[in-house]
Amino acid sequence: MGSARRRLFASTMIGGLALTAAFAAQPAAAQTSSAAVAKPANDVEEVVVTGSRIHQAATDTPAPVETVTQQDMTDRGFFTAGQALNDLTSMVPAQPLSTGPGVASGTGQTFPNLFNLGAGRTLTLVDGRRYVSSATPVTGGGSGAGSGVDTNLVPVGLIDHVDVVQAGGAAVYGSDAIAGVVNYVLKQNFQGVEMDAQSSITSRNDYPENSIRVTAGHNFFDGKGNVALDVEWSKSDPLSNDSRPTSDLSRSTSGTTQILNSRFYEFSTNGVIFSIPAPTPACGGANCFLRLNGVPQQFSADGSSLIAYNPGVNPTTGGTALIPPFATGGDGFPLKDLSGLVSGVERWSANLLTHYDVTDHMKLSGSLLFGSTRGDDPQGSQGFSQTILNTPASGAGYLTFTKANPFLNAAEIASLTAASPSFGAGAPLFLSKDFVDLLPSQDFITTTDSYRFLVALDGDFNRFNRDFYYSLSYTYGQVNSKQQGWAVNNANFKNAINATTNAAGQIVCAINKVSLVDPSCAPINPFGSNTASSGAGTYVSVPVGYSYENQQDDFLASLGGDIFDVPAGKLKFSVAYEHRVESQDFNPAAANLLGLTGSGVPTPATSGRYYTNEYSGELLLPVLGEGFNLPGFKTVELSAQYRFVDNSIAGTEDVWGLGLRWEVVPGFSLRASRSRNFRAPTLYQLFAPTSTALAGGVQDPCDSRFVNAGTNPAVRAQNCLALFTANPLFGTGSAGTAPVGASAAARLAGFQDTAVNFSTALVTSGGNQTLQNEVSDTTTYGFVFQPKWVPGRLTVVADYISVDLQNGLTSFTPTNFSQACFDAPGANGATCGFFTRDSVGNIATAVSTTYNAASLRYKGETIDATYSFPVEWIVSADKLGNIELALEATHNETLKQTVQGVVTELVDTVGTTGLPEPRWQVRGDVRYIRGPLRVTYEAFYLPSALAVPGANTANNAQPFIDSNLRQDISASYDFGRIQVRAGVHNFTDEMPSYPTLSYGDIIGRQYFVGLKARY
Repeated sequence: MGSARRRLFASTMIGGLALTAAFAAQPAAAQTSSAAVAKPANDVEEVVVTGSRIHQAATDTPAPVETVTQQDMTDRGFFTAGQALNDLTSMVPAQPLSTGPGVASGTGQTFPNLFNLGAGRTLTLVDGRRYVSSATPVTGGGSGAGSGVDTNLVPVGLIDHVDVVQAGGAAVYGSDAIAGVVNYVLKQNFQGVEMDAQSSITSRNDYPENSIRVTAGHNFFDGKGNVALDVEWSKSDPLSNDSRPTSDLSRSTSGTTQILNSRFYEFSTNGVIFSIPAPTPACGGANCFLRLNGVPQQFSADGSSLIAYNPGVNPTTGGTALIPPFATGGDGFPLKDLSGLVSGVERWSANLLTHYDVTDHMKLSGSLLFGSTRGDDPQGSQGFSQTILNTPASGAGYLTFTKANPFLNAAEIASLTAASPSFGAGAPLFLSKDFVDLLPSQDFITTTDSYRFLVALDGDFNRFNRDFYYSLSYTYGQVNSKQQGWAVNNANFKNAINATTNAAGQIVCAINKVSLVDPSCAPINPFGSNTASSGAGTYVSVPVGYSYENQQDDFLASLGGDIFDVPAGKLKFSVAYEHRVESQDFNPAAANLLGLTGSGVPTPATSGRYYTNEYSGELLLPVLGEGFNLPGFKTVELSAQYRFVDNSIAGTEDVWGLGLRWEVVPGFSLRASRSRNFRAPTLYQLFAPTSTALAGGVQDPCDSRFVNAGTNPAVRAQNCLALFTANPLFGTGSAGTAPVGASAAARLAGFQDTAVNFSTALVTSGGNQTLQNEVSDTTTYGFVFQPKWVPGRLTVVADYISVDLQNGLTSFTPTNFSQACFDAPGANGATCGFFTRDSVGNIATAVSTTYNAASLRYKGETIDATYSFPVEWIVSADKLGNIELALEATHNETLKQTVQGVVTELVDTVGTTGLPEPRWQVRGDVRYIRGPLRVTYEAFYLPSALAVPGANTANNAQPFIDSNLRQDISASYDFGRIQVRAGVHNFTDEMPSYPTLSYGDIIGRQYFVGLKARY
């Protein structure tokens, strides 16, 4: 082919891929789809491929598979497996990130989540074998991490590549493979020594990330054996909300009103004074502040005087009549200070691999893996507050004080008496404040240690003129995790806050007034900020949290080979037996176990265990091929899988899979698969400790603030009206509400459930041992196009994916139960029995647990297109290197969740949980390679979307979220023994689309440099 023609073709392909990227970004695009870059067509070595235990050629499998190589990670400056997985368009990015003010940034753990079906529905393997779950109880409930493996625990130095099977896999691997499988494939014969170091910093001079890795390997006994060791460390620091413009806004909403500089007007760190401990309209709409000359009062920072308190303004009306919980501006406690933005993560890992060829047909291998992480949520404890937003019974209620408090001086008593004459006569006033000075730290630290030991015997033999192979392996895994923070001991706080003066005129705890009952008790000065003594802080502070241990024993035996010859080749099979035991012990810290803090409810220790026996088989039948073919049918291959599962708790399950691969002509193949998959309930879902405590934050769907919201607002409003019609006292009984005898519509219009902002609902939380398996039916079909007649190297792979899940294991909070009830026609479904109301309509009791309630229906397509060619096709010069173009896109057509007949479409929304489901996710890569030089450009595009399902200008302050484009550039140069690399992530400093914190990259522009040395 002439040079002019090649240049024309190359430029056409560049334009075509660019147009495809632009076309994929349009919401009205035709349905295209995805999978992975196909394996080279001339690679016919029989190996174990991800998604099957049958040894076969490493060509395309019936199900779509994405592959990430270690070279991909190096090119992009990734030093953890999670960063590489986040770069796939079919994955929901997993980050230790707060999704909004007041939302914890978390434990630092990250779990793969394919197609946003839930991290618990993506199975993690290492070399095709299961790995013990590292999910904490925080992430292990509902459809969360389940049996997931924290990507921070996976050592990357010995990773050869990562295969991601998109959709299904349970027939081969067992439970959890519903959305798909992530398989980390490790190197088997590493030789030499490799040292790698990388450091990065943002353009704001924060969020440093550093990593160091040493990998060494050596062959022995004339190459019959190999041993390799990888040791690595990395660390990233936490970020606070004031470090980025959007998170620093302290933004909240009230209906369609956007509130910036949101503050809790009900309390401050100095201490706000109330005459009546309620923020309701009980004071005639003027709020119940103690006022001096008409001005609300608080204590000064040093606690020595009263000063004016600016509560801010009503964000809706701009007036001074405030409604809970937020005002705009003023001196109240900033909402943004309730949480950190990003948790810091420090990780260590060590991985030892070894194998020895006992004979030419038998190999003994083993591995020992250790991983450890430390996640630092900088605002995990959210301090210690005593406010009018809670009742005293909750452990977080207001404080009562009188003029007898010895920390009050004469001037303060005079001012308080002037504002409230009854105070001078001994009547109480009420203090609402956040104590920032009592706890040693507000950090919550999560440490996780993971151990995995594997021994395996693999071999092959020939019998009856047939080739067979076998594998026997035993894996033991253990995870020990501990989360620790600080809280206030209720009894000690009660002693310390009750101060008096002894006979010597000293301020002491009242229990020590006459005799020394508790020598450790130090009185607390509650007035002002940072006025408590260090002794008082030590006395009242107690470590809280939990520890848990997960254990897994897994014995796996498989046998495979050729059954007999058929005209197109060999009929191949594999059978396997797996016995797995999973156990978990959950142990609260002593303070939690005894109920010393918070609402005073003890958290019991708990443990659980189950075992499973599973039998599986596979067949691979070549129908056409190896000289037995027809025009248009170069190769036809059928596959089938079956698995029988006998779980000691969840019972039995039959799962299966069918596959077709049809090579129409050389370079063009069609493929399809159909499978039934399942997920068993996790240990935490089954055995989470049961406790009952007062709680708030329940968004009652019949509350006037929410009655016209939700996925089905007309049905919700109708059901709530019917409820109030049937209960004439609902919506009455407190100041500002409708009087008894008012119409149901009037009572509903003024109803505000106290459980929304106050800890008044008695909530029982815990596991559910009646849970059943969830099951899904999965269909995929697509094509692989690798034409040899195209100059250069072109690959286009596309697949359609459909997942229909029933009996879904779903984490239900009181809000979820109540909304599922009232958003369904008739409000009489099963979820309506999980909460009760008091005589005036407030939610009084509720349940929080896992429930087989939801169904999910996902449909989408993925597409991968790559094209590489020499630069000389475009520029008339020799030896200028090669250009590689790549486009990866995932089109999410639908993701519908159905609970009790209520359907919620999640596609084309950003959501409120940090798990966006945009219509498209598109990544484009351009790579230039010339000898030792590699230059990589990457763009990641997210289209515009709705803020939440059903958002519009009538019900949401910011219903539409703009598109987002992140761009990276990097380069590396290999000097032989030394390789250097550098780059800029997000070089345009594109922040997440307003007002989100996760629809895009909150870290911003980040520079990195790295060095790799080989010996």
